Amino acid sequence: MQINDGWLDCADQSPCDHFDSRPDTYDISLLVIHNISLPPGMFGGSHIQDFFAGQLDPQAHPFFQQICAMRVSSHLLIRRDGNIVQFVPFHQRAWHAGLSSFQGRSCCNDYSIGIEMEGTDEVAYTNEQYQALIKVTKCIMATYPAITLANIVGHNDIAPGRKTDPGHAFDWCYYRQRLN
Repeated sequence: MQINDGWLDCADQSPCDHFDSRPDTYDISLLVIHNISLPPGMFGGSHIQDFFAGQLDPQAHPFFQQICAMRVSSHLLIRRDGNIVQFVPFHQRAWHAGLSSFQGRSCCNDYSIGIEMEGTDEVAYTNEQYQALIKVTKCIMATYPAITLANIVGHNDIAPGRKTDPGHAFDWCYYRQRLN
C-alpha cells in the first residue's frame, strides 16, 4: 500500500468536486474517523458516493431531500467489506469536519485527513473494515509523520455536542493496539 500524488494505490478512485486547496499542503497533522450510512442505518449501494459527488437523488429516499444540496466529502470511505474508495487526494482539503477544533486549533479540514467508515454509532464495524483502516492508517502515518497516535480522533472529539461519530460501536482500543 502506497500513496502516490495524494492517491492511495489500493483504493477505488471516485473523484468529486467537494474539496479545495489546503492553506498549507505541508501541514497534515490530524486523522479524523467518521461514520456514514445512507439512508441512515442502511449499508451498501452507491448513495454515499452519489452524496459526495453532489448527485444524490432526493426522490430515492425521504431523508435524501434533507441532505441532497449539502456539499461535503471525505478523503476515504471504508465499506463494510473492507473495500476502500477515495474521493479527494490527501494533499487537498476535503469537506468532512465542518465547524471543528483540535487542541485549540480550529478549522480541522485545513490540516486533517478524513476517513468515513460505512456504519452507524450503534452497529459494530466489521473485521474487514478494521483491517483496512489499520493498513490505511499505517500508510498515512508513514507518509505524513505529523500524524501520531495522539492525533487520531473521532469526529465527536473535534465537534463535541454536534457530532457523535464514529460512535460507541467503534472499538478504539482494538484499533489503537493494532497501530502500535
